[in-house]
Amino acid sequence: MASTFSSTIPIVDLSKPDAKTLIVNACEEFGFFKVINHGVSMEAISQLETEALKFFSLPLNEKEKAGPPNPFGYGSKSIGPNGDVGWVEYLLLNNNQEHDFSLYGKNHEKFRCLLNSYMSSVKKMACDILELMAEGLKIQQKNVFSKLLRDKESDSVFRVNHYPACPELAVNGQNMIGFGEHTDPQIISLLRSNNTSGLQIYLRDGSWIPVPPDHNSFFINVGDSLQVMTNGRFGSVRHRVLANGFKSRLSMIYFGGPPLSEKITPLPSLMKGKESLYKEFTWFEYKNSTYGSRLADNRLGHFERIAAS
Repeated sequence: MASTFSSTIPIVDLSKPDAKTLIVNACEEFGFFKVINHGVSMEAISQLETEALKFFSLPLNEKEKAGPPNPFGYGSKSIGPNGDVGWVEYLLLNNNQEHDFSLYGKNHEKFRCLLNSYMSSVKKMACDILELMAEGLKIQQKNVFSKLLRDKESDSVFRVNHYPACPELAVNGQNMIGFGEHTDPQIISLLRSNNTSGLQIYLRDGSWIPVPPDHNSFFINVGDSLQVMTNGRFGSVRHRVLANGFKSRLSMIYFGGPPLSEKITPLPSLMKGKESLYKEFTWFEYKNSTYGSRLADNRLGHFERIAAS
């Protein structure tokens, strides 16, 4: 019999006192949840979305001046170096000053300012969620996760994905992959999209369920690094995006990562005499290993300790 939780995406109201308990439950059960009352202004969201759409509506030869992503910049259809493709174009950015923002269209200065203010709001929300998570796990050091994102060496990334409407789908009713199934390697991801459907998550019973879009809310993914830090208590969520036949989808994702030199290892306070399920590795080592893999690979597999039989 299918379990009762399977089609209900957990919703966490960040303004309510039970948020920390609900976050822990959602991370254990799904590795995924939706947040409301998140404190990021809708104006900041829609202004950045408008600027991103202006960029994606430029002629292809203009957009390609900002690519290929190495590691930052504009990319289209090709995802990563190992043959993964999807019905998507995207910008990969961080908020350091190393980008030449003049490549991002006429209003590049406005785009840069909006991006910086949006990223600082979303990073604050990520840190608040990670601190509620630590409280919910009864970890005394409340900033045990959030300090990794606040570190000035934090390796965090911002991604804007644009999935154009795919008219052939509207005609023949088939599915086309926008972004293939994968887990996120970082600690936590915060996703906000327009009101076009397409995102799906994979449940432990082996089924894929659609995530109803909600442009006023954020969706939170547990990443592989958080799975390791909780010694598997939280599972990183496998997810994918299907293209839409009628409407384009725009999603903006903040990936909160630790400094490159950070050792990713289960927190002692969560171990209580248990064995670690993972070999010790740094974020740099893990990130490098993901570059050599396909999207759908179980990337943590190389780092799991094989239990002695």
